[in-house]
Amino acid sequence: MANVNSLHVPGGARRRVGIQWVAVALLFAAGMLLAGDPLKPAFAERARAELQRAGRQFQSHPENSSNAWLFARACFDLAGFATNKTERAAVAQEGIDACRAFLARDSHSAPAHYYLGLDLGQLARTKRLGALRLVREMEGQFKTAFALDGSFDFAGPARSLGLLYRDAPGWPLSIGSRRKARQWLEIAATLAPDYPGNLLNLVESFLKWSDRGDARKELERLDALWPAARTNFTGAAWEQCWDDWTTRRAEARQKLGEPSRSAKSGAKK
Repeated sequence: MANVNSLHVPGGARRRVGIQWVAVALLFAAGMLLAGDPLKPAFAERARAELQRAGRQFQSHPENSSNAWLFARACFDLAGFATNKTERAAVAQEGIDACRAFLARDSHSAPAHYYLGLDLGQLARTKRLGALRLVREMEGQFKTAFALDGSFDFAGPARSLGLLYRDAPGWPLSIGSRRKARQWLEIAATLAPDYPGNLLNLVESFLKWSDRGDARKELERLDALWPAARTNFTGAAWEQCWDDWTTRRAEARQKLGEPSRSAKSGAKK
């Protein structure tokens, strides 16, 4: 979920760029592969079942804040498994509508603002026109969510802002900023330092910026917390996250030219 930083992009290309980087940001916006992997049918089926469950709960009590944002989260998750733009847009729009309806009654729900931002991103992935226009609203929703509850979803609002600033084209085309990206990703890692996704985002960002020294430092921090995280984030609900985190950590290690953890362990024996 291609980073483009050119200062001038012709109209048609600009729309394509917008679609690319919004897709990049959203795949990891929650710090785990909540947006799904079409090659993982078991994960897709779970997402579909959760949407049905959350949908029934939301329809029964739409005035309940938790029901609204849990439904919106389920929409975000399932939208990532969509096989076409029409399906993705329809599912994302349901989550957007649920959040907007609730926020019209109570604008102080951090989760509702947060998942509204994420579902807007899924919708943006389907747009050729208007994708970049949605970015500003995503930014605003994440900032509002952070102000209301910065710790929600393991510092999800800060994490999402960091990825948004990292992968967006820079000025004057859009809001991309390496300085802001690093600031918000570090805030996320400070607020939830034991959450693997936050450190992984820093590792990947430093690699993206050709800062191998800091990337290696963050990878060492990640390796140190990995065993404890394995015991703290357990159960079926975390299987997809671990599938994602494990793959990303191995890819980062490969880019840094480091041996795998299993290879290191073998060398010590």
